[in-house]
Parts: sequence; C-alpha cells; structure tokens
Amino acid sequence: MEIKEIFENKRVLIWGYGREGKSSEAFIKAHCKPAALEVYEGDITGIDENRWDLILKSPGIVMLEDRPKFTSQTEIFLNRYADQTVGITGTKGKSTTSSLMYEALKACGKDAILLGNIGKPCFDYIDEIKDDTFIVFELSCHQLCHIDKAPAYSVFLNLYPEHLDYYGTVENYFAAKANITTHQNRGNTVLLGKNVPEIQTLAKKRIVDNVEKCNHDFTLKIPGEHNRLNAEFVRVMAVEVLGLDEEAVLKGMSEFCGLPHRLEYVGEFEGVRYYDDSISTIPEAAINAVKSLPNVKTLLIGGMDRGIDYSLLEEFIKERSDVNFILMYETGKRIFEELGTEASVQEENSSANGLRNTQNVFLVKDLTEATALAKKLGIPGTSAVMSPAAASYGYFKNFEERGDRFKELVRGNLT
Repeated sequence: MEIKEIFENKRVLIWGYGREGKSSEAFIKAHCKPAALEVYEGDITGIDENRWDLILKSPGIVMLEDRPKFTSQTEIFLNRYADQTVGITGTKGKSTTSSLMYEALKACGKDAILLGNIGKPCFDYIDEIKDDTFIVFELSCHQLCHIDKAPAYSVFLNLYPEHLDYYGTVENYFAAKANITTHQNRGNTVLLGKNVPEIQTLAKKRIVDNVEKCNHDFTLKIPGEHNRLNAEFVRVMAVEVLGLDEEAVLKGMSEFCGLPHRLEYVGEFEGVRYYDDSISTIPEAAINAVKSLPNVKTLLIGGMDRGIDYSLLEEFIKERSDVNFILMYETGKRIFEELGTEASVQEENSSANGLRNTQNVFLVKDLTEATALAKKLGIPGTSAVMSPAAASYGYFKNFEERGDRFKELVRGNLT
C-alpha cells in the first residue's frame, strides 16, 4: 500500500508538533483526504483513543508501551520502503556512518537519499523515491522504539548507556535499538558491533570487529580509529552485502570531510588548535576525542546529568596527568566531586581558575568560563577540544547550539 492511501478517510491525530509533527501535517494536507486531522501537544492522558483511527506519535515523546492505534512516520515509511533501506543505529557514530554510506552509494553511481535522525523527516522525501533509490536512514532509539518493520539492510554500530532519563534502564534502551533487527526477515542482513549484546533475529548476522583486523587502508579526512571502524561497517555493507565496487566505495568515503560538531576543527588561537565535539554525550566519546586528535592538552567536559556512569571517564582523567580537564555544569560538578572524594584531594579556591582538585582538573560554572580558561591554559602546538560527555539540555536547545556557542567563544578572539 502506498503511504498516501494509509490516511485516506481516516481520523488522524498528530501527537507532537516538532519537526516531524509538522512534516506529517504538511504531507497529509498535501497528498491525502483524511476524515479528520488534528494536532495535539499534551500528555497521553488527554488523548481519547476512541476518536482516532491513527495516532502519529513524534519520536521524542515518552511512551514505552505499544498501543495498536499509535504509529509513527518511521514505522509507516519502513512498511513501504524497507527493502530499499539501509538503516543505521548505534549510541555513537550513526550520523558519520550514515553519511559515509551515502557518499559510498553516490560514488558507485547509485540514486541515494540520506534522511532520518540526521536530517529531514522521512515523509519529506517520499516524492523523490524511485524503485531503484537506495535510502540511507539514520535511526535513533526513539524512532525505533515502536516499529513493527525493519530495514532490509541494518547496521547496529555499538551500545553504551544513554538516554536513561527516557528509558529508565539500559535494557529498555537496548530493546528499542534492537528493533532495527528483531523485526527483520530471513534474507535480510544486520551488521553488529562487537559490544552489541546478543539479539534474536531472523536476519543474517555479521559481526564487524576491530578495524585493525582488516586489511583495508582507509584514506579518510575524518580523524580517529572509531571513524576507521565506521568506514569498515560501510565497506562490508556496500561491497560484501550489496555487491558494489570496492574501489568506488573507498573513494567515496575518502572524500567525506566530516559533519559539524563531530571533532570539527574550529580554528587556531595563539598557536592552540580548537575542536568542537559537541555531539559527545557519553564518556567513551570524550575519551575517543583525546585519542583521535593531535596532541590534546585541554578537554572541556560537562552538561546535563542523565544518571549515566562516569567511572570510565574518571579513571581516564586520573591516568592522564598530561591533559587539563575543565569541568562545567551539572555533570562537571558531579565528576569533580567524585574525583575529589576518591582521590582525597583538597579543593582550593582560585578566582582565576575556578575550583581545582589537582594540578590538571578544574571546575568552572559554564561554557563561557571553560573556554576562557582553556585559552589561558593553552600551550602553542597543542589542541583543545570540547567533548562534553553529557547532554546539552537545560543549558542549550541542543548539541548544535552548544557547539555553535563554543565556536563563537573561540573565534571571538581569533587573530
């Protein structure tokens, strides 16, 4: 059934009026003749399910249970276009991997579109899709949470604790992401990262292990071993699963210059290189930033506290006395206090440097103070990176706004 037919003569409620809600309304008004169409932005208790045939839920609205009348753009889209779709999820790296996959397909001369969590909602592209179009769909846990159909070609990069404020437990979070393959059919394929837990699926499973074990020389413009691993996922999917030309695939990936706020080079101030990694919301991402960039001397950390475990990052801080760690906001304060308690170090007041609990760990109020301190501590020939290991909410609208603000603060005094 074509998507346009789903809404014909149906009573449709759009629950949530963000980017996807507005997209749903625009699509239905332009292409369909529903019996009724309304938008609702309140709590689920205000929805009378008996009034509606379909309720289109926006991804960010918390609803862990499945209900028959509730659906989403993602679920409707995949029920129509699953066989043409390469779906990509994971706690980290899905935007970069999706972009690399798109570039690889284009380099092979394929008609391809990139949509989903990385860009516009999927309904915005329906008029552009032909029978031979490859659809690269970046899928968040929220988009996957209630689907009953999965892409024919799926990639599940990795799993780390995230979004616990939404899902409550890692198990619930994993269950949402696992839908990218639990709803696949025989004949479908899923590529899994080595730290993804066991999943029951009908699809053919392949584990993509450490990139050091492969013999492929990726020439990438984006830094980091984790990005070489992302490229290996794309190579396996494009070459070994889809049967595309390997030389063209590698060339397409080699020309990708990276995405904003993902180890993005900002500029140089008094000999110090600054990088924006605002996409970082977990400890592993901040650690990867230090390991991926040249000669990192300063790392800016902190944001909204969603209850994830920071012990891995705290151990890394203890081990790296060569790096200045500037902590800010709620998680910064939490990490600072946990480090201080464990190390039994005395905090000392310094109006110039905020609070310190060692020679290389500092606590400041916010991003403005953190950037100013990074400039003060900067040593020519080194790098400073903002990789917060925490969500931006409560302080910024999203990670993009946080990254843009960091770039403004850095560039404000660039010579």
